[in-house]
Amino acid sequence: MVTSRHRVLGGLLAGVIVIAGGGWAVGTRLRSPADEAALRQPPKPSLITSPVVRRKLTSTVAVSGTLAYGSPLPVTLAGVVGGAAEAQRVTRAPRPGKIAEGSVLMEVNGRPVFALRGKVPMHRTMTPGATGTDIRQLQAALRRLGFGAPSSGVFDSATTAAVQRWYAKRGYAAQEPDLTAKQTREQLRQAVQAAEETLLTDRKTLDAGRDVLPLRLKLDNAREDLRAAEDALEKEDSADLTPEETHQVEDLRRAVRAGEEEVLAAEQALTAARSPQTLPTAKPEAAPPTPKPEAALPTAKPEDRRLLELRVSNARQNLESARTALDAFGDQASAGKEKRLGELRRAVRLGQETVAVAEQALRQARQNSPLQLKVTNGGKNVASARSILAEYLKTYGIGIPPGEIVFLPALPARLDKAEVKPGDAAEGKVATVTSSAFAVTGSVESREAKLLRKGMEATLETADETRFPAVLSATGDAARPAEAEEKAGGAGATGVSDEELGSVPVLLTPTVTKGLRGLVGAPVTVKISVGATENAVLTVPVAAVVTSANGRPRVQVELPGGDKTGDVEVRTGLTADGTVEVTPVKPGALKEGDRVVVSGA
Repeated sequence: MVTSRHRVLGGLLAGVIVIAGGGWAVGTRLRSPADEAALRQPPKPSLITSPVVRRKLTSTVAVSGTLAYGSPLPVTLAGVVGGAAEAQRVTRAPRPGKIAEGSVLMEVNGRPVFALRGKVPMHRTMTPGATGTDIRQLQAALRRLGFGAPSSGVFDSATTAAVQRWYAKRGYAAQEPDLTAKQTREQLRQAVQAAEETLLTDRKTLDAGRDVLPLRLKLDNAREDLRAAEDALEKEDSADLTPEETHQVEDLRRAVRAGEEEVLAAEQALTAARSPQTLPTAKPEAAPPTPKPEAALPTAKPEDRRLLELRVSNARQNLESARTALDAFGDQASAGKEKRLGELRRAVRLGQETVAVAEQALRQARQNSPLQLKVTNGGKNVASARSILAEYLKTYGIGIPPGEIVFLPALPARLDKAEVKPGDAAEGKVATVTSSAFAVTGSVESREAKLLRKGMEATLETADETRFPAVLSATGDAARPAEAEEKAGGAGATGVSDEELGSVPVLLTPTVTKGLRGLVGAPVTVKISVGATENAVLTVPVAAVVTSANGRPRVQVELPGGDKTGDVEVRTGLTADGTVEVTPVKPGALKEGDRVVVSGA
């Protein structure tokens, strides 16, 4: 019982103590309005200062972007793949990865779409006879691939053979003329035949007319007579003598030879008669041969010698007469040949005149005939049909459809993304191709873009503060991704400049590749160095620099004691990260460690 009382008294005492403490605490916090006003008086004014720091200053422009493969380029097909006109369906979709020159990018309707290097886009069907820069570009690619081709810029037979070897090497057949092309060629060929047959029929009808047929026969006879006259003239001109003249010449030549023999015999007889003759004496058979003087014969009598001389003279005269007769006959034969040639030449000229007159008469008769206009038009129809067929055959043969080649500015490249899958229609963008190099695209404010120059050094920073060296590759339109420009219509398309839009695109390229492949697609920050001091300089916060009434910059330096300041005139330099380089106009007026006023309070 006593214990319970003690407990009650203890609780009451504790409660009184708690209540008393609470009252005291409340009492200490209660203030009068005067006390509150006194407590709310502003503190004593003081200066906000910052120290002057000596350091090397670097000015940068920061660009936020995403690390990606550079030079994205949308790929579209320039036309149909293959020669058929059916729906174009993807049978093998593009596969992300490396693209080598001459490789198959995809398949449409089972036909290949090749990738080649070139700046001129594929824009037409390449057919035999085609010429141009795109053909020369194709030939250069074929030579690089080792299939050989001329550099003429003409799709000739050598280029066709190279294309066939290229397709066969890749397991395909070069595009042959389709059924429509073959039917067109056959129709054109039949059109030529029909025109020729019609013209021949009309000509026969014209020549068989009552006004034309006699004149045509007359012309044929005149031509035949002319040919006969020309043959006779040619034969006479090639022959030396006629058969009769040949016999006569032979008889005269025999007479000359006989005269020469007669003169020789007479001269020998006369010589013998003028010379003394000797006869050998008889020799007995048994007697030994002993030399004996020969017996001399008497010379011919004078009257015999005169007879022999007369015979020699007559023989010589006969020979001379024979020779004269032969020469005279030769002159006579030449004169006779010239006479005959003249008559034959006149006959040829007369035949030519007769043919010309007959041709003119026939021509006039044909022109005056009602059928002549039909024949004339038929000739024009034949010429036109032949010309159309010839022009068509120039482009007929092995060709390359416009969709079977995609020319890319640089190879090898990288297929970044396929836009179609098997079964899709092959239209619009089918893939996106990039270079194998890394790049960061972003934008900066127009005023910052004026500080940038191609080739400036930069530093790429990742989220974990890993740094990689980079370089500024392009600004403005040259840095605009092709895909983004296509979506935006391009600044040039809208006529609005980058400055008017308030931002300018920039393109930055890392100068190293190690360690970047796994960061593709990650956000990064690139800081472009636009200026730096060579050595450590005095720097102050930008807010510490004020302009005096005379327009010169100055800073306020806190004097010893902390309640007074002094103005120091300075020259400003590079600005970076909220600080600015300053140089005191008066040497020594500002030094490292001084405190400058940023603002007063």
